[in-house]
Order: sequence, then structure tokens, then C-alpha cells
Amino acid sequence: MASVEIQHVVKSYDGKQTVVHGVDLSVGHGEFVVLVGPSGCGKSTLLRMIAGLESISGGDILIDGQRVNDLPPRDRDIAMVFQDYALYPHKSLYENMAFGLRLRKHPEHEIRQRVMDAARLLQIDHMLDRKPAALSGGQRQRVAIGRAIVRQPKVFLFDEPLSNLDAQLRAQMRTEIKKLHQRLGATIIYVTHDQVEAMTLADRIAVLSAGRLMQYGRPTEVYDTPAALFVAGFTGSPAMNLLAVQVLPTGLQLGPDCIAAMPPAWLARAGAAKRHVLGIRPEDVHLTPAPSRVAVPATVVLTELLGAETLVTFGVGEVELVARCPSHYGPRPGTQTQVYLESTRLHLFDADSGSVLP
Repeated sequence: MASVEIQHVVKSYDGKQTVVHGVDLSVGHGEFVVLVGPSGCGKSTLLRMIAGLESISGGDILIDGQRVNDLPPRDRDIAMVFQDYALYPHKSLYENMAFGLRLRKHPEHEIRQRVMDAARLLQIDHMLDRKPAALSGGQRQRVAIGRAIVRQPKVFLFDEPLSNLDAQLRAQMRTEIKKLHQRLGATIIYVTHDQVEAMTLADRIAVLSAGRLMQYGRPTEVYDTPAALFVAGFTGSPAMNLLAVQVLPTGLQLGPDCIAAMPPAWLARAGAAKRHVLGIRPEDVHLTPAPSRVAVPATVVLTELLGAETLVTFGVGEVELVARCPSHYGPRPGTQTQVYLESTRLHLFDADSGSVLP
């Protein structure tokens, strides 16, 4: 395993279209880092630059302290797992996993030992004589991961490896990849657009938007204290409620007749920003009062029963917010009530810059 340093890395095409804007990241030995963001945010391009499959327009990439900008992929001691598995259809699973080692002239007894060890780890040792066509999507992905494991690289790179799987299998494979990391203690950089995948797998998450790094931190840090409006809206399922508000001397105006009273010290956070967005997670919208909660009148708009819980959409002033409620709570649409916002969990953002206000 190795460390990876990404130092002010830039990627431009034809010197005009910049798709990665000066990203800085530090990945420690044995760390599992997830690059997450919407399609087109530059996360796969950044991964391919680490792998050597894309050239770097600016900045440096170091693996274990060695600058690798000009090294070809084969000399970087990395292994990459792709979205489409990239297996040879005419070769058995054993041959697929052994192929890279044979190219590197490893002794046959060592190849067999490495393949069998990886196959047992991934629980595919009983099917090594089969061809890829005879496997399910999840089994093919295990083979692709196994092919990377036998290389015993310094760094594993995963490029949206689960996106072709159905929801149930994707959840199962997430668990398997997490267990695999715990067993191997390997350095992993993993790309996904699925923020649930990122939250469940990562030691640290790098949230990207339009080629820029918006926040880099532990999952709880990114979730609990988003550094930007984009991060707040992208993380969480359902995402954070983001409400356009007007900050008044006495409170937050959510509509002509809806003002949420707030302590003066909290309102001072508004600073010089001209337009504001209030953020609150659905689990921080409550049905009962408490000393730390702010009461606001609300109207039930929609209920969605999910089994263990019910998501309720409330109309508050001129905006709507979603609350996680007990599964037995099922009021009719149009019901007039009150909801209570946990004041210690409210986030305030500058609507123009997108930055969080301290």
C-alpha cells in the first residue's frame, strides 16, 4: 500500500476547455478515499490521470513520494477496476485473473498461488474454470476485482465498479468491497456518482463539482457540516432541505406570514450576504417541541411510507421541506400543524457564493 498526493492538478483539452481545476488531495497509506459527484464533474478524469490513462495539464501526482506525471501506467504499480469489468470473454476466470501476471513473467507456481488466494478471498474459487458469459454481473465484478488483487499493487483504483448492477446486488457488493478493504488494508481510490455508496465505503470523501473540489473530509464531517451549498444538496438521502429565506432582525422569513424566531447571535451569522439559503436535514425536522427547537406553522403536502419510516413533505410559508417521521405518522394532505426545527442543526449559506456562513 502507498500514499497518493494530488497537488494542484489541472486537466485541459486543447488548452481551452478545463475539466479539472487545480485539485489538491492527500490519500494516506491504507486509506479508502471516494471521489463523488454528478456526471461530468471530473472525478473519472482525475482517476484516469492517477492511473496514467490521461495526461496531466498542470500540477503533480505522487505515489509513495515519487512523481509519476510522466510514468506510463505499467510503471505506476497501480491496479484499476473498471465499470464494464473488461474481462476476456474467451478465457476462463482463472486465465483472466492470471493474464497480467503472465505478461510480467511471474513463475507459474506463484501465479497459481496468487490467483487461488484472491479467488478464495472473493469466494469464486469454485468457478475458476468458467467463462465470463456464464456469470452474473456481481460474479464478473468479483473476477475483475480479483484480477486487480493478484497484482498486489500499491494502489487500487475503482471507476464506478457497481453502476451496472441492480440495487440489491449493488448493496451486497458494497459490503463485500468494504470487507475486502478491511482484510487487505490496501490504499483505494474509488469513483462513484452515488453518494450513499460514498458515505458507506469511505474513510474520507472528496466531493467534486464542475472539476473543482468542494469539500474533503470524513463522511460524518461532510454530512454534518457541509462546506458549501452544493455539498449540502448532494449528500444525504433524501438530501438536505434547502430553503430560500430572508434574514430579519427578529428571525428568518419563510413567507409573507411565516417568520421563524431565532436568537440574535444566530442571526448574526448572516453577515454581509445579500441572499440566504437555510439548510436542515430531514431528521432534524421534528413533530414535537423542545427548548432547542424553533416552531413554524406547516401544512402537510405529501406522505411517503417507506416501511420503517414515513417521509412527510410539509409546506412552510412559500417553501417545502421533507421530514423523517415515524412509520405510523400518516396525516392527510392539507392537514394544518406545526413542525419544529432543531436550531443547533440549522445551516446558513450565502445564496450567491454557495459558501456556508460560520
